[in-house]
Amino acid sequence: MVAQHFTHVDTWVFDLDNTLYPPSADLFGQMDGRFSAYVERLTGLDRADALSLCHDYWDVYGSTLSGLMAHHDVDPHHFLADVHDIDISHLNEDHALGCAIGALPGRKIVYTNGSQNHAKRVLAARGLTQQFDAVYGVEHADFKPKPTQDAFSAVFAKDGMTPENAAMFEDESRNLAVPHALGMRTVHVHPLPDDADYIHHHTDHLTDFLSQLVR
Repeated sequence: MVAQHFTHVDTWVFDLDNTLYPPSADLFGQMDGRFSAYVERLTGLDRADALSLCHDYWDVYGSTLSGLMAHHDVDPHHFLADVHDIDISHLNEDHALGCAIGALPGRKIVYTNGSQNHAKRVLAARGLTQQFDAVYGVEHADFKPKPTQDAFSAVFAKDGMTPENAAMFEDESRNLAVPHALGMRTVHVHPLPDDADYIHHHTDHLTDFLSQLVR
């Protein structure tokens, strides 16, 4: 039974985007447009080249923001406020997911490469605000993104958690490498499985998976 692998867990760490809401909500479709528009204004590139640069920075630095800070001296607060100014009115409350998270023993936290404000907006729209004890954004890691070691170290130190007694739920498989190395239980939340050796479990339905952990 999968539950036996989580009996030691007292802190449950959840990514936000495409993890606590379904990828079909396509918030990144809106954000990609805002990323590229921001970079267009900043660099004078056309839309296609601006979007390509955004993706290149994401690949190399872990986030578009990190690349922009490194090469263009971008104000991260201004950038995050701009790109997260999106419509989330189509997100629905998810009572079943809320109950499954709420039933987990111990502390529940959100840790996202987005801003804390973005995370809180999304959690409110999903009816999940009350399920979490803390919400951490990229600003809590001094704007260093997952999957870097420094980012996880900064956020986990702020939270005071013990990684060996924690589990991490993420849609981006590369963001599970450091948690695995720290001794966390890792769960890939994605429609397609990934057989990377730092992933302990895979699920394409977070609510069903969490429901197996508490009997």
